[in-house]
Amino acid sequence: MNILCVCGNGIGTSVLLKVNVESVASDLGLDVTVTTSDAGSAKGTANMNDLVLTSAELAPELEGTTTPVEVIHNFMDTDEIQEVLERNM
Repeated sequence: MNILCVCGNGIGTSVLLKVNVESVASDLGLDVTVTTSDAGSAKGTANMNDLVLTSAELAPELEGTTTPVEVIHNFMDTDEIQEVLERNM
């Protein structure tokens, strides 16, 4: 499964989310490749992924992609991340 983590600048919070997604996916036994992107580039690359994770503020910018976009409210909450991953497996 290819997962794209999106934040405003493509560094910082998206990298933090990436690390947490990789950790949760490992715990679940999922084979994932997680990449990061800034919001401006994400719309063009979202369709090359199976799932996009982002904040509520940025999700509207990704409307129109064929890839499911899920909002993560707290990038540090591994329980929330787990729920989203399980829902999209």
